[in-house]
Amino acid sequence: MNFNVITIFPEFIDGFRETGFIKRAIGKNIISINVINLRNFSTDKHKRVDDRPYGGGPGMVLQYEPIKKALLSLNPDFKNDNKVIYLSPQGKTLNQKKLNSLSSLKNITLLCGRYEGVDQRVLNDFVDEEISLGDYVISGGEIPSMVIMEGVCRLISGTIDDEESVKQESFQNNLLDHPHFTRPEIIDDKKVPEVLLKGNHLEINQWRRKQALGMTWKKRPELLKQVKLSKEDDKLLNDYISESKKR
Repeated sequence: MNFNVITIFPEFIDGFRETGFIKRAIGKNIISINVINLRNFSTDKHKRVDDRPYGGGPGMVLQYEPIKKALLSLNPDFKNDNKVIYLSPQGKTLNQKKLNSLSSLKNITLLCGRYEGVDQRVLNDFVDEEISLGDYVISGGEIPSMVIMEGVCRLISGTIDDEESVKQESFQNNLLDHPHFTRPEIIDDKKVPEVLLKGNHLEINQWRRKQALGMTWKKRPELLKQVKLSKEDDKLLNDYISESKKR
C-alpha cells in the first residue's frame, strides 16, 4: 500500500512516519508514505500556492496549477490505479466501513486543504472522493490524512502484531468493543469481573459478546439497526438491559 500526501506542511507527516507501528510497517516495506510539498510546484518566487478568492470574501484559496503539477509528478497517468481523496468538512463522514474499503487499494493520494480550501476546478478535474472526520472545522487536512492512514494501515496484514485484536475492535461488526481489564485484580475495592478470571473461554466469549451488545445499546443504539442479531444475541442483550435497570 502506498500513500501520497500533498501538503504545504510536510513536517506534520514526517513526524507521523517515524512513530509506532507506522514506522515498523514502513520498515517492513508493507506500506510507503510519500510526502509531496505543494510549495515545490509553485512558480512564485516566494513559493506561494494560494491567492484571494474571486468575488471577494475572507481567506485564501489553494491554487489549481500547483496541485495539478503535484499530482502529475506522481505519474502522468496518476488516475490509473490511484484514488485521490480531498480531506474536507464537506465530504462524507469517515467510518470503519470506508476504512475497510480503502484498505483494499494499492495507491491512495491524500490532498490536504488549507485556508478556505482548494480551487473548485481541482475537485472537478482530479478528486475522486471527499472525506470528512465530522461536522466541525479544523485548520487543514493533515490531521485527517493521518487518521485515514493509521485507520487503513491497521487493517493491512502484518502491520499489527495481534491481528485478531483488530477484528474484535469497535465498529468492525457495527458493534462497540467489550470492556477490557488488566492487573491488578482488585483496586480501590473494584474487582475484575469473575468470569474473566476462571479461564473458561466459552463463558468469556459469551460475556464479551453480551457486553459488546450492551455497550452498543447504551452508547450508540443506532448501530444495532445495522446488526443482524441471532436468538442468542437477543437473549444476551435483553439480559444486559434487565440487569442494567436493576443497578
